[in-house]
Parts: sequence; structure tokens; C-alpha cells
Amino acid sequence: MAVQSQTEQRGAFRQVLHVGSHTFHADTPLTPGEAASAPGPHDYFDAALASCKALTAMWYAKKSGMALERVETQVERDDSRERQGTYVLHVKLAFHGNLTPQDKQKLHDAVARCPIHKLMTSATIEVVTAPLEPGDAGTPG
Repeated sequence: MAVQSQTEQRGAFRQVLHVGSHTFHADTPLTPGEAASAPGPHDYFDAALASCKALTAMWYAKKSGMALERVETQVERDDSRERQGTYVLHVKLAFHGNLTPQDKQKLHDAVARCPIHKLMTSATIEVVTAPLEPGDAGTPG
């Protein structure tokens, strides 16, 4: 599945993104301290981890017959050393439902292995950037 992004208005930063049938936006503040109109790329990166951990917990609980009703995930970013190659994400989770301490430990163990966590920490990711040609999926031909 392709993810498509295009500038919403000429000369503006705000992007319209399409993923399958879903549409959302990304933006960046024009100046430090200014509010953006939508999450930025780093926010979506961090959100991918938060949502993957929650979805993994729900999947694992259903598979294991646990009474997990809902999951809260909080991700805090420390990007102070990003330019030196270190990007730190602090993840906190809360599992709600009629769960034993053992259930909660199993859920913590499961979410530590969620696909996005593994992708972010153990995969080699190659990014190939090329011109988008007329006729490519989603572009006017």
C-alpha cells in the first residue's frame, strides 16, 4: 500500500496524506513556539509506536483469553540528541480490565515485542528517494 502526501495549498507547509481510504494531515510550525495545524512527522513516528503497543496488547489479550478492556499508552520523546544519532522514546502503558499481576506482566512482555518496536530498534531500513513520475499511482497521468 502506498502512502501519498501532497501540499494542501500552494506555498504552505501543511500536507494532506492518504493511506488507503484514510485521509489525515501533517504540518510543522513555521517558527519555534508556534502551533501547527496538525501533527508533524515526528509525532506520527512516535504515534506509530504508541498505537502498535496498544494494538499488540489487545491482540495478545484476546488470543490469550485475558479480560483486557482497554489500553492507555503514553510516549514521550527526547530528541535532544537526535542530530548525534540518538532518539529516545519513553513509553508508559496502563492496562484496564480484570487482570492479574501475571496477566499485566505477560502484556508488558508482549508489547515489548510489537512490530513497530522491533522495526525501530532492530531493522535496517533503506529509503530510496526518486522522482514521482506522471502515471505513478495517484498522480495525474
